[in-house]
Amino acid sequence: MSSKARVLVADDEVRFAEALRQGLSRTDYDVTVVNDGDSALAKALSGGFDLILLDLMLPGLSGYRVVEKLRAAGNQTPVMMLTAKDGEYDEADAFDLGVDDYLTKPFSTVVLLARMRSLLRRRPDASDQEVVVGELSLDARKHRCMLGAERITLTPREFDVTLYLAQRAGSVVSKRELLDNVWDEPELDPNVVEVCILQVRKKLGNELIRTVRGVGYRLGE
Repeated sequence: MSSKARVLVADDEVRFAEALRQGLSRTDYDVTVVNDGDSALAKALSGGFDLILLDLMLPGLSGYRVVEKLRAAGNQTPVMMLTAKDGEYDEADAFDLGVDDYLTKPFSTVVLLARMRSLLRRRPDASDQEVVVGELSLDARKHRCMLGAERITLTPREFDVTLYLAQRAGSVVSKRELLDNVWDEPELDPNVVEVCILQVRKKLGNELIRTVRGVGYRLGE
């Protein structure tokens, strides 16, 4: 990083938060830590942060309420929810409120750093927040995927892949391009793209994303 990204960590587990601060500081992030929801909201609204790592179950305001108030105030700083709770219901609620990513504890530092880089890199412009291709509608801000009138729950990676393809509807996108721009890990085995596309097809149907043999994938005509 040419300049340090400013990260706000809000977690009531003091030891965990401090360990996170130390680990991120060693990887050249400028980290501020708070341990309750009211402090998290106040710090976030003060501005200047590039990313917020937010625990779901905070004293005072919950993580949900912090995000809700932030978005209502027009603050669009990317938020990654960190939580010990797991389940599609919690995840869907978080994305509806405007959370950008969702990571369940325990998690590895490698995974956290990769997801942080992805959020810092891809912050969508207003023009890219909603993409519609036929019956498929993707809202990047709310992480919402609709197929006709049906809400489809996608993991963050599945959503990013689908959004990337939808933004290039009708064009063929190679596995290499997806690895470079969605995973940001070009050395990964290209088979991870195939696996992800397979999971997306199970949720959206086999006809939406076509394989162009030897070239890549195309969403839409």
